Amino acid sequence: MDMLVYVSVFVAPLFFIFIHLWRHNRNTPTPKWPIIGMLSGVLRNLSNIHDYTTTILKYHGGTLKFEGPWFSNINFVLTSDPMNVHHITSKNFGNYGKGSEFHEIFEVLGDGIFNSDFQKWKYDRAILHSMFKNDSFESLLQQIIQKKLETCLLPFLNHASKTGSHVDLQDIFQRFTFDNICSMVLGFDPSCLPNKFIEFSEVAYEKAFNKMEDAIFYRHVVPRCLWKLQKWLQIGQEKNFNKSQKIVDQFLYERITSKREERRNHAKVDGSSFDMLKVLMETSGKEQTNDKFLRDTAINLLAAGRDTISAGLTWFFWLVSTHPLVEAKILQEIRENFITEKENWLASGVKELDKLVYLHGAICEALRLFPPVPFEHKCAIKSDILPSGDRISPNTMVLYSLYSMGRMEQTWGKDCLEFRPERWISEKGGNIYVPSYKFITFNAGPRSCLGKNISFVQMKIVAIALLWNFKVQVVEGHPVTPSVSVVLHMKHGLKVRVKKRCIDDECSK
Repeated sequence: MDMLVYVSVFVAPLFFIFIHLWRHNRNTPTPKWPIIGMLSGVLRNLSNIHDYTTTILKYHGGTLKFEGPWFSNINFVLTSDPMNVHHITSKNFGNYGKGSEFHEIFEVLGDGIFNSDFQKWKYDRAILHSMFKNDSFESLLQQIIQKKLETCLLPFLNHASKTGSHVDLQDIFQRFTFDNICSMVLGFDPSCLPNKFIEFSEVAYEKAFNKMEDAIFYRHVVPRCLWKLQKWLQIGQEKNFNKSQKIVDQFLYERITSKREERRNHAKVDGSSFDMLKVLMETSGKEQTNDKFLRDTAINLLAAGRDTISAGLTWFFWLVSTHPLVEAKILQEIRENFITEKENWLASGVKELDKLVYLHGAICEALRLFPPVPFEHKCAIKSDILPSGDRISPNTMVLYSLYSMGRMEQTWGKDCLEFRPERWISEKGGNIYVPSYKFITFNAGPRSCLGKNISFVQMKIVAIALLWNFKVQVVEGHPVTPSVSVVLHMKHGLKVRVKKRCIDDECSK
C-alpha cells in the first residue's frame, strides 16, 4: 500500500506536466518537449521541410528561436523578416560570418569564397569580380552556351519530340549546366549531355555532387556529435560523402595538372583560350596558385554554376508550362523584339536580352517562389539585437529562409503564392527594382551573388531557345514537390513531353 502511495505521488505530477505540455503544444506548429525540444516537429515534417518552415515563421511573426534536443547544439534563430535580413547582410554585416560550424558542414568547399570570411573572402571576391568583368568572359559565356545548345540540348530534345518519349528535364538541365560550367571554369567539357536521344551514361564526378548535397543537408538536421561519429566510423551518409569527395577531388586535381601542362606550352592567356582556371594561374600571386587554392576556387564555382541554374530552369519551365497565358506572352515578346525565322538570334549578343521585360519578370517570379538555395545561415560574432527585437548571443547561428521570404504576404501581397510575372513590370513597361533583402534569391549586401547577371543570361538564353522551338508538357500525374536538400531540386525530377513548335506556332495548336 505504501509503495502504491509513493508511486502515485511520483506519477501524478508527471501526468499533470504532460497534460499541461500537451495542451500548450497541440495548437502550435512548433511543439516544445522536454529533452527533445522542438525537434519532433521537424522530424514529422522533414519531407515537407520548406513549407513547414514557412508555416512556423508565419505563426511566430517572421522570427523564431529554435531549440533542439538537450546537449545537441541544434539551437538557432530562424527568420524571414526582410529587415532582419537587411540588418544581418548589410547594416551589421561585420558581425555575421560563416562560423566554424558552417565550415565543418561545408568542408568540401575548402577555403573557397562560399566558405571564407573577412580578408580571405575579400581577396577571393576581388579575383572573381575581375574575371567576370573581363571582356573575354562574356564572349566565352555566349560561345559555350550557344555551342552546347546547338550541338546537344536542341538536337536531344528534337529527337525526343520525334519519338514522343518522356524526358526528365531536371536531369537534362543538370547535365547541360555542368557541361557549361566545367567548360567555363576548367576549359573542359565532360559531355554529360549527349546530342542524341539515348540512355544517359552516368558520369561519376557529376553524380558525386548530388550525393554530397544529400550528406550536407543531413548534417543540418542531425546532432553534430552523431554525424561526426558516423564520419569517424565511415558509415551511413558520411561514408557516401567521403567517397563522393574523393571522386570530385580526383577529377579537379587531374584538370589542374592538365591545365598546368597546357600553360607550360603557352606563354600567356589570350581571348581564344580563355578559361577561369587558366586566368587564376596567370593573375593570382604565386603563393595563391597552389593546387589547394585552385581546387577550392574551382569547386565553389562549379557548385554555384551547376546546381543553382539547373534548379532555377527546372522550376521556371514547370511554372511556364502550367501557365499557358504566361507562355503565350513570353512567345509574343520574343517574336516582337528580335527573332525572325532566318536570323541566328544568339549572334546578336547578350545585351539584346534586356529587351525581354516580361521574360525577365517571369524568371524573377520563378526564383522568388523557388529560390535555388532555400536557406542561408550566418553566425554572430558578438551579441546583437535584430530589428524584430530578438536578442542574438555571441556564436549563435542565424538562419534566414529564402523560400519563406518569397511567400510572405507582408512583402509580396495576398497573391504571394501565385505565379504572376506582371508584379515585376511597371506601368511604363520596364522591370521593377526590388531591394535584394526582399528579393533574396541572389543574397544581399556585400556577399550578394557575383554571378547574378551570368545566371540571368544563361536562363534567358535557354528559355528563349526551348520555348521558341518546343512546347513543354508535364506528364499527367507526375508529382512535383521540392526535394529535401541544400539546393531546391524537384524530388522526383520533372518528367515532360516536348513537342516541336513551328515558327508560326501552328504546330502546337
